[in-house]
Amino acid sequence: MKRMEVWADMACAWAYIGKRRLEQARLGEDVEIVWRPYVIDPMAPVPSEPLEEEFRDQVAEGALRALTPPANPGPPSLSPLTSASTPAPASAPTATPTPVLAGNRPGDGGRRGAVWRANTFDAHRVVALAYGRGGAALQDTVVERILRAHFVEGSDIGDRATLAALAAEAGLDGMAEALDRGDGADEVRSWLLRGKAEGVTTSPTFVVGDTAVTGAQPPEVLADLVRHAAPRRELPDEVRWLRQAEALLDARDPLGALRTLRPLLADHGDDPAVRLLAARAYFGSAQLGRARETLEALLERTPGDHYARFLLGRTLERANRHPEALPHLRLAAAMSPDPDYVDAVDRVESRLTV
Repeated sequence: MKRMEVWADMACAWAYIGKRRLEQARLGEDVEIVWRPYVIDPMAPVPSEPLEEEFRDQVAEGALRALTPPANPGPPSLSPLTSASTPAPASAPTATPTPVLAGNRPGDGGRRGAVWRANTFDAHRVVALAYGRGGAALQDTVVERILRAHFVEGSDIGDRATLAALAAEAGLDGMAEALDRGDGADEVRSWLLRGKAEGVTTSPTFVVGDTAVTGAQPPEVLADLVRHAAPRRELPDEVRWLRQAEALLDARDPLGALRTLRPLLADHGDDPAVRLLAARAYFGSAQLGRARETLEALLERTPGDHYARFLLGRTLERANRHPEALPHLRLAAAMSPDPDYVDAVDRVESRLTV
């Protein structure tokens, strides 16, 4: 069975349009469709605010304009799913969707839009729990109910009581208690980091194997994605976590990298590659004491690692310990002619001679 992952925000009008087009694609029972979290507006407030009074920016306006998309934007194309260091375009969908929220499904009524600026983290938790408890079919029903409530009924999907009621209508009970316990929170955070590391930069993004398309694509494009996508190479968890941490560091998310590294640090904390990634993440998040301790322990075992030596020098420099930093930077520059190493030596020497 093939799997399509739909990375989408429950407050994204393009996601609702994309869901309709996905239904029209008729992919068959041998394709499992799984919804993954993406957050367009990470600063959305709790509790929610009325859009009409509080929120008029590109996020909300873009979602509303999705109901009347621009004409002739050009044909879509399949592309490899990229890493976070080379993100995919985060633009409006490349297809020309019809106003599918206007009566394309019984009971949808007239064309409407969101009325709340809602934080969707709890909605993503409900969606993730739906998959864990009832698989793709239940999850799809829950997603449909939440999207309809937000875009058609004007409900506040940032409100936990509302979410629990919507989930119960879709056949998922017990969400009030689950949300209060914190169920699904760690899972959603982990998926958000994985999506960021894999280069998901817009909602919706449809992924099959290692191939992705972005935006509310026509049904035929989504069908082609399933037919022609290259299968994803499955990696051991340890390798995937290492690569994800590297991608998050490249994306300037050191705290996300540290979160990804937690299981590796617990089980493989002595591995030089794990230690070096952790040191980079500590340095990037200004945890200079931890960075120094990690690098010093690493260099005791691998004294010839010129990058670790350079990073230790930079850590000490950043902590204003320039006399201690200079020997490490000089040694790193002697081991490798990297211009960054030489520049760091010159910079620290100039500070010490002032």
